[in-house]
Amino acid sequence: MQIVYSNRGGKRDLEHVGSAHTDAELEALKAAARQRIAAGQPELDLGLQARPARGGPLPITAARMGPLLDGLGHVYAQLGFEDAAGGDAVFRSLVIARLIEPTSKLDSIRVLEEAGMAPPSYRTITRALPRYATEAFRARLAAACASRALLGPAALVLYDASTLYFETSEGDGFREPGYSKERRLEPQITIGLLTDSTGFPLRLHAFEGNKAETKTMLPVIEQFRADHPVRDVTVVADAGMLSHENRTKLVDAGLSYIIGQKVPEMPYVVQRWIDEHPGDPITDGQVFSTPTWTGPAGNRREARIYYQYRAARARRTLHGIDEQVRKAETIAAGRAQVKRNRFLTLTDEHREVNRELEAKARALAGFKGYITSMLPDTADAEFVIGAYHQLWHVEKSFRMSKHDLAARPIYHRLRDSIDAHLTIVFAALAIARRIETTTGWSLKKFITTTRRYREININANGHTLTAADPIPDDLADALNAIRDGH
Repeated sequence: MQIVYSNRGGKRDLEHVGSAHTDAELEALKAAARQRIAAGQPELDLGLQARPARGGPLPITAARMGPLLDGLGHVYAQLGFEDAAGGDAVFRSLVIARLIEPTSKLDSIRVLEEAGMAPPSYRTITRALPRYATEAFRARLAAACASRALLGPAALVLYDASTLYFETSEGDGFREPGYSKERRLEPQITIGLLTDSTGFPLRLHAFEGNKAETKTMLPVIEQFRADHPVRDVTVVADAGMLSHENRTKLVDAGLSYIIGQKVPEMPYVVQRWIDEHPGDPITDGQVFSTPTWTGPAGNRREARIYYQYRAARARRTLHGIDEQVRKAETIAAGRAQVKRNRFLTLTDEHREVNRELEAKARALAGFKGYITSMLPDTADAEFVIGAYHQLWHVEKSFRMSKHDLAARPIYHRLRDSIDAHLTIVFAALAIARRIETTTGWSLKKFITTTRRYREININANGHTLTAADPIPDDLADALNAIRDGH
């Protein structure tokens, strides 16, 4: 442990002092000498001393997770949250507490105290929460994120939606039962997350739990465009997000889209190639392209569909088909109870494997469709397919918010409290993604590694000594990368 001596608030590193000792240094040396002299010697305890016995350990008057708090504080300031939040110390404390150990607002006080921060009172926290639920406050945070995201005149943004459930049986108009990705029956809310192409958050919005996911995307996109002067925006989303209506509205609004598409039937363009090249295998990565049109008669718009074959995807799909067919055969033979199986046909008491459906599924194994409003003169197949496969970034952000940051607002029931909680989670997610991008470490690794190193204040006969754990090289590199970030 490195010791830095302080007298009346001034700090001096021991190795740079030379021979001119201050009073604090002499006291520290005397204390160390007393400890050595008293080592191994029993002491007669008369119960008369309130202060530590001579030769005993020096009292620690303060402890702080310095490297962790400084690192998180640097990123908070770099992202512009200090200005966006108007210097709100309570908001800053709640964001940092959620990054260190996500828990309730009340228990955040304990987290901050253990980290060495002076926490706000619980009453102060509850008074501040309604401010974080306002659209003006959230818009300033979103603007700070957008100014530091990878957005140019033409922006590629990723969108996804998920649900957060509540442990209650009654809905209230906002928390309502609906389609749950976690297969829960309790009331829930739907949240929509918009990110840049790297998964850095741009907007987080909450909707009623019974609102269809396809209805959540356009309000978030339109709000984003209203707040930021981005000329061309291309929305990348999974097939479940973009209904035919959404695609039409996006094009009407001057936006482009790229979405994934399931391939339920053999595409005509693929079948034609197979017929024209009998005996020739489709190569790994081969792409087939065909035009398509959307919109009502008289206002048809051309779009483009790309079908790509990947050998690795085919292997995974065929393995799954083999497993399902094996189970269907077991059920058809009467050796297992009847369970739902796509390849099993039931007619009264008759059970059989649907070989026609099996052959069709095997023929389609390895194919994936991508539909886009961007024509080949503006975006080729490689760009479209590559853009779609960036969706894992927004999926990762959702996983981080749900698990690492415990986004589920289990201690909140009012709309304003839930929105305020999600505002805190949004800011924490932005900091977490910036830390991972800057250091190459996961958030969990950064927090668990850094929180072990502390700075402590020691009282030596009225003089304050500051001690700090030595920082290992890999952590020092990570902290330097954070400090050098922009």
